[in-house]
Amino acid sequence: MIDIPSKGRPDASVSNTALVIFGLLMLEFCRIGNIGSDHYVIGFSAVAFCQSLLFVGALWTVVTQPSNRWTFFVIIFFGVACRLVLLSHHPFLSSDVYRYVWDGRVQAAGINPYRYVASDPHLKFLVDDKIFPHMNRRDYAHTIYPPGAQFLFLLITRISESVTWMKAAMTGFECLTCWALIDLLREFGMRREYLLLYLWNPLLLWEIAGSGHMDAMAIAFMTFALLFRLRDRPVLTGLALGMATLSKLYPIILLPALFRRRDWKMPLYAFALIGFGYVCYSSVGSMVLGFLPNYAQEEGIASGSRYFLLTLARNILHLQGIPTIVFLVFCGLCFGGLSLWAYRKSEERAGFLAPSFAFAGALMLLFSPHYPWYFLWLAPFTVLIPYAPALFYLTACFFLYTTEFAEPGPKMYYMNEWIYGALLILVVADWARRRWSEQRRSSSALQVRLEPQRVD
Repeated sequence: MIDIPSKGRPDASVSNTALVIFGLLMLEFCRIGNIGSDHYVIGFSAVAFCQSLLFVGALWTVVTQPSNRWTFFVIIFFGVACRLVLLSHHPFLSSDVYRYVWDGRVQAAGINPYRYVASDPHLKFLVDDKIFPHMNRRDYAHTIYPPGAQFLFLLITRISESVTWMKAAMTGFECLTCWALIDLLREFGMRREYLLLYLWNPLLLWEIAGSGHMDAMAIAFMTFALLFRLRDRPVLTGLALGMATLSKLYPIILLPALFRRRDWKMPLYAFALIGFGYVCYSSVGSMVLGFLPNYAQEEGIASGSRYFLLTLARNILHLQGIPTIVFLVFCGLCFGGLSLWAYRKSEERAGFLAPSFAFAGALMLLFSPHYPWYFLWLAPFTVLIPYAPALFYLTACFFLYTTEFAEPGPKMYYMNEWIYGALLILVVADWARRRWSEQRRSSSALQVRLEPQRVD
């Protein structure tokens, strides 16, 4: 974990000036990245690389240099300014946000969004030239987004059916996330300047403010679930976790970490809300799952081709016939072990945090997503547990997923070899560093105890 210096440092003018310079450069590269989508400037990969370096430089400044009351305002100002620049431009890294607007429009017409594919003749009267032509999979795929997300799409589009407004709404959910993170930092006795790990993270800038990904909704509810769990509010924890799951399915993996012994209110309210959400859209029967079953086939989830660790094992052991079920059993054992660890720590006030981070990280490592926005939900954890290997993982994924290696198949396999290999080295190095530090402290303490007392 990154060491946090004391707050009693005197002059912070140099560090604030450095942050202003870093912030201005981050802002400029946001502008250049937008321009690059229309005509070539330096290429988006170069933008991503430069912003990753700036993010690391800003983080180093916050960690190692003194701060004062202005430091936090500098962090907030440039975090907001970068988002405003990205909000003003059309999305070009992903077209998912157009489907969000479409689903809201379909519901406003009184039609269940899971009933028809977008190109179905029944929806022809909703077709326009701003949203419909830009949707992906519009000719063959029903919507994939869960009921909670659908309900929020409906609410958001009742104000405006524009992509800019949808992106702004997702950025609004980021404001809720930051609010919860500030409260969590205060509760844990950590410096609020660590919010930079969220606000200046270029992955979040481009995938939420830039592309408008609805993961922002799930992240906001998930972060409030962490806050309510810390404050021992099981009903609110369950409702927040349920809403996070109804927005994006993966947060349900955190349930064992947030569970407290002998307290069944949290899981009861979480599952009740999830069930209620699906019942609200159940008029289409099993189609309420939308494109999810087909997506599992399309992305290689069922065949196992999308799991990097399984592919690595097949290549190393030269056993191409290792069944996917074997890997899934291995994943189950991993999550079972994490559940036992979480159960043992559940009585501690903050004992849920490290297991929650471990569950989220394990899900990403084991299932190796093909798209960078799936890594977004790790960002709040890096604010509360600023673990250097995890920060490397997020930053490396952001940059490498903008390169030619971000293509499922041999190229992505090679990219994952590099990411996972470097991550393993960093984890071992960080563990060795902490062990060495602990041994030094223990040795120093023992030496002090053994020194003879001076008698005057």
